[in-house]
Amino acid sequence: MLKRSLVEQLKSANKYFLNSTRCLNEEDSAFAPKEGMFTVAQQVAHTAQIIDWFFEGAFRPEGFSVDFEGLTGEILKCESLAGAREWFKKAVDNGMSLIENKNEMEWMAPMADGPIMGGLPRMVIMSGICDHTAHHRGSLSMYARMLDKVPNMPYEDPK
Repeated sequence: MLKRSLVEQLKSANKYFLNSTRCLNEEDSAFAPKEGMFTVAQQVAHTAQIIDWFFEGAFRPEGFSVDFEGLTGEILKCESLAGAREWFKKAVDNGMSLIENKNEMEWMAPMADGPIMGGLPRMVIMSGICDHTAHHRGSLSMYARMLDKVPNMPYEDPK
């Protein structure tokens, strides 16, 4: 039951993110509202990266990586929305696989002590993934509007 819930939450986060960002295309990859902000491609890549980061951190003996400078450096290299979307798909697919390959006891076990979710059950990463994904789909909806595009309703099925 727990694993099914985790799968459904990840499916929903994926669906809502993809629906909200569907109006953006490869030509929008380099758009950022102002210098120093992530581009469209970097926003999507960052969202994918953090899905990976949550799943990895939940099961690493030392907990979550706090090398935020290194994580950001990786994102700044991303120039293609198509490439970022591939990363996002792979992160979701890897997450689905991890959910399926761990038993419910493993999901209920506490994460490593540390400053990020230290000692909480591993299953709580899904709320972090959902919140973080929602945050960035909101940001990307604003980017879309700045590009004179109308973001799609996240909760509708694509037509």
